[in-house]
Amino acid sequence: MAPYILVVDDEAALLTLVRYNLEKDGFEVGEAVDGEEAMLMIRERRPDLILLDWMLPRLSGIEVCRRVRRQADTQNIPIIILSARGEESDRVRGLDCGADDYVVKPFSPSELVARVRAVLRRLRPAFEAETIEYGGIAMDLAEYRVTRDGEAIRLAPTEFRLLRHFMEHPGRVFSREQLLDAVWGREIYLEPRTVDVHVRRLRKSLNASGKNDIIRTVRATGYSLDQRA
Repeated sequence: MAPYILVVDDEAALLTLVRYNLEKDGFEVGEAVDGEEAMLMIRERRPDLILLDWMLPRLSGIEVCRRVRRQADTQNIPIIILSARGEESDRVRGLDCGADDYVVKPFSPSELVARVRAVLRRLRPAFEAETIEYGGIAMDLAEYRVTRDGEAIRLAPTEFRLLRHFMEHPGRVFSREQLLDAVWGREIYLEPRTVDVHVRRLRKSLNASGKNDIIRTVRATGYSLDQRA
């Protein structure tokens, strides 16, 4: 499942350049041209990382960064600020507002992609890993195999993608709409109850040998993978 990067910048040429290089490297890319649009898109679908221009119409990148950090459901999203302001004081201000990295314009596209990968590796250890482990469950992404406490588990492709998304974000609660976007894609319309069907199938597979239910249902909200469930 490709990491989803939200690029926020009001320069059309730069958006095109960044999108091209990120997609060439295997990322999924969303675009916003001002701060208010960025906040709307973040609420609709949580990005894996935000590339955020400092100087934006309507709402500055610094204010977007502050708001993202203040909200419990978005505060851990990695943020890289892009700015033509290269003074040390500007870098310090950008990092102090909660950014994880600061890139000065103009920049090399290949360096930017490398920075994105470095931040994701540092903050999300599951990123680019061939094996993900949590709560006794191990997913071998290269061999497409799943085990729980050493016992093999057979999963259909959709349940495999659903479990992978949960394991890449353990403990985080996802709404049905967020899971639809992440697992099935935004271009496909499905009823939210589709998620319930596949969560039931995933639970049945994971709990086949009488194991405890590791998927937590959060009433009126959604689901999370939580070994304390």
